[in-house]
Amino acid sequence: MERRSLLATATSLLAMPAILSRPVKAQATVALKVVTPWEISSLEPSRAGYIFARMQVAETLIGADDGGLPRRGLATTWIMSEDRLSWRLTLRDGALFHDGTPVTAEAAATALRRAKAQPGPFATAPVTAIEAPDARTLVIRTSQPLAALPSFLAHGGTVILAPASYDEAGAVRRVIGSGPYRIVGIDAPLRMELERFDGWNGGKRAAIERVSYQVVPRAETRTVMAESGQADLVFVLDPPGQDRLRRGRRVELRTVPIARTQMIKLNAGSPFFKDVRARRAVSLLVDRAGIATAILRNPDLAATQMFAPAAAEWHVPGLAPLGRDVPAARRLLAECGWTPGPDGILLRGDKPFRVTLRTFSDRPELPVAAAALQENLREGGIDMQVSVANSSEIPAGHRDGTLEMALFSRSFSILPDPVGTLVVDFAATGGDWGAMGWSDPALVAALAQLTATSDPAERARLRAQAATILQDQMPVIPVAWYDNSVAISRRLSGVTLDPLELSYRIADMGWTG
Repeated sequence: MERRSLLATATSLLAMPAILSRPVKAQATVALKVVTPWEISSLEPSRAGYIFARMQVAETLIGADDGGLPRRGLATTWIMSEDRLSWRLTLRDGALFHDGTPVTAEAAATALRRAKAQPGPFATAPVTAIEAPDARTLVIRTSQPLAALPSFLAHGGTVILAPASYDEAGAVRRVIGSGPYRIVGIDAPLRMELERFDGWNGGKRAAIERVSYQVVPRAETRTVMAESGQADLVFVLDPPGQDRLRRGRRVELRTVPIARTQMIKLNAGSPFFKDVRARRAVSLLVDRAGIATAILRNPDLAATQMFAPAAAEWHVPGLAPLGRDVPAARRLLAECGWTPGPDGILLRGDKPFRVTLRTFSDRPELPVAAAALQENLREGGIDMQVSVANSSEIPAGHRDGTLEMALFSRSFSILPDPVGTLVVDFAATGGDWGAMGWSDPALVAALAQLTATSDPAERARLRAQAATILQDQMPVIPVAWYDNSVAISRRLSGVTLDPLELSYRIADMGWTG
């Protein structure tokens, strides 16, 4: 298994311009310590806006409740026009940025225009104009009906920043948001210090005054920090760490199902996976039950389709479930012209079925699952090598065409309505975390219609159509579903977990004593 240290990433990020990486302001005490594996890779919202949204530094116009329904953010109302080609949003009265300047519709329009020009879900939305007719009114015009616009506006890439956040060229040099916490020090990519912003008027005044965000790449270290009291909230724990923390008394381990799926991405344009029978064969070789049971410690997480039953609207009960059948996989590969060589590895002519799967260790279960998949595919005669590097190598390999396979976990709650994510992943040109070398006009059309309609019956029909195409064609292969387990210090009260992973809800927390 090829491995490359994450130190290279940290080193390169620390070399960013000084204005991007300001020293963390020294504090006598830090009241709340949040530990995650997610690096502050940039100040640019399209790349790291989700971190600033989760930490409640910056706000989006619209949020979402636990069920994915829109709720107020910086906007208090949002109304679609009668012709369904524009939306009118009203901003929260009296909202302030952390520098004391008012949150205006023009500031929101500037942020959204930037988001439209950057990679991300909002860039794919059919938005034609973003206007600010007055200080509190924002008008967004679209080329076709976009019922899913509130979901797009909940994405971290659309956080609204103050005008002083940008330099003369329009690049983000400081993150000046409007949330209940403001940045007082940042040392990218590993640390950030926050303090309560008493000018926030979006809800009850936060009880916790100071917060520290620390990036810790190793899951074992995160477990020790939770266990020893060095951290108060610890996210992304590996199963052994969860078992260890359950046996202790210092923390509560709380779990919530989330809309996230571990999946294999295939280069369907390559000679290995261009034939749909080869993609189906790979799926038939995957031991989902074994991976879910032995690695995730929960057999119910074996993915029979892309969405788990917890994603009630998107899980399709009548869909033929994915399963394992090694003899059937071998037959499909034989139909594609592959025959076993002397060492058991398949050959087509003199070319062996030898591919490389890329994955990363930010989620500690992925390298372990990759090793299991290596053994699974070997049973079918496929020689799959594993490269554990940085997550950025997956989209880079997609763009330069060198990617053959990848294993990652895909969140379908980066937009509260998963259709926005699916539109990006399965566009006609493919997506960094979705299809590669494959597209289906019927799927593209179904997803486009889903973004446009709010009719429940029509949406159910279109979701089933999209799920059926993906299950049949296998441009990506679901492996496992996810629960989100978080270690919570028993000193904390008021902790709730967001199943959509949009916010850590720190402003709702307090101390038990």
